[in-house]
Amino acid sequence: MYLIKNGTIHDAIHREPYTGDLLIKDGKIAEIGPSLSADCTVIDASGLNLYPGFVEAHCHIGLDGSGIGFEGDDCNEMTDILTPQLRAIDGIEPMDPAFREALGAGVTTVCTGPGSANVLGGQFAVIKTTGKRVDDMVINPRAAMKCAFGENPKRCYRDKNNYSRMSTAAKLREALMKAREYDEKKQAAGDDLSKRPAFDFKLEALLPVLHGEIPLKAHAHQADDLFTAIRIAKEFGVKLTLEHVTEGHLIPEELAKENYPLAVGPSLTHPTKFELRNKTFSTPGVLSKAGCHVSIITDSPVIPQSYLPLCAALAMKSGMDEFDALRAITIRPAEHIGVQDRVGSLETGKDADLVIMDGPWHEVASNVRYVLVNGQIEVKG
Repeated sequence: MYLIKNGTIHDAIHREPYTGDLLIKDGKIAEIGPSLSADCTVIDASGLNLYPGFVEAHCHIGLDGSGIGFEGDDCNEMTDILTPQLRAIDGIEPMDPAFREALGAGVTTVCTGPGSANVLGGQFAVIKTTGKRVDDMVINPRAAMKCAFGENPKRCYRDKNNYSRMSTAAKLREALMKAREYDEKKQAAGDDLSKRPAFDFKLEALLPVLHGEIPLKAHAHQADDLFTAIRIAKEFGVKLTLEHVTEGHLIPEELAKENYPLAVGPSLTHPTKFELRNKTFSTPGVLSKAGCHVSIITDSPVIPQSYLPLCAALAMKSGMDEFDALRAITIRPAEHIGVQDRVGSLETGKDADLVIMDGPWHEVASNVRYVLVNGQIEVKG
């Protein structure tokens, strides 16, 4: 139990910060207000800034991380272009030093999962960044179904069975069609086991997508790939989030009209392929000003997970509103990955995940003084 006194609170809900106290009890934020008192450990936050723990909506930490070469890479299953049955929690390595580095920068929650080699890569998980056992870190083990458009599936399977964007789209459609037919047969059979279709692990894994329980998490950089993802999602009536959105600034009005959550990044890299040629840090700000739901991502380890606040600061430098930039690494990604009831803002009843800094979050010179996760001090600087 902790009482944090006299901090400047940036709750990611109200635009203007305010000075107050924050009481933590049983791992949750129990109360926020002025002049609170309790019989517990007191942290004097006078002159310090309190922020929600930072949240990443899309990364691969724990599957592809620090010092990983071919022998340690669990990010992509390269033997099959359709692997919806794979689960991130079965591949995450909690001992990866990248987790400790992320925590030290105030990143307390991430959505991590398979890469973009496959048309269907598998199931992303939402986890906290502290712990030795993934089962104890997980918030949602099945948060989204990864699918990929553009160059990566073409590149990885060009010599096998996927040479063009048309083929990528067709393979995703075929998988969803088969899953829909499989689902219809199961429902028609009811309790009669003799009439049920033969068990198919891949199709079973796609049923939560068809039932609207989890979204397709669509890797797409180019504008045309974004539209293809939207087209297929509408055809099957499934939920969708758009990931990377590199050319989003070229089509802000269209994306605002569609109103899908957008995870933008990684932007702190050189354009390494044709579909990244329009990469710019101005994208998050352009989309946010257009009324889009914007999160900023590192795509760790493409950019180190600990640089998430820096990426948001660089988006600010390129024109993004400061409050929108803070929300793009707190409440917006929490909403993007469906855990806004637990993390992403400083509100009563939410997990006590906090970052306490001696300066503004967006200044490189600012130091992290404390990071708390589930009400426990994990970092003390």
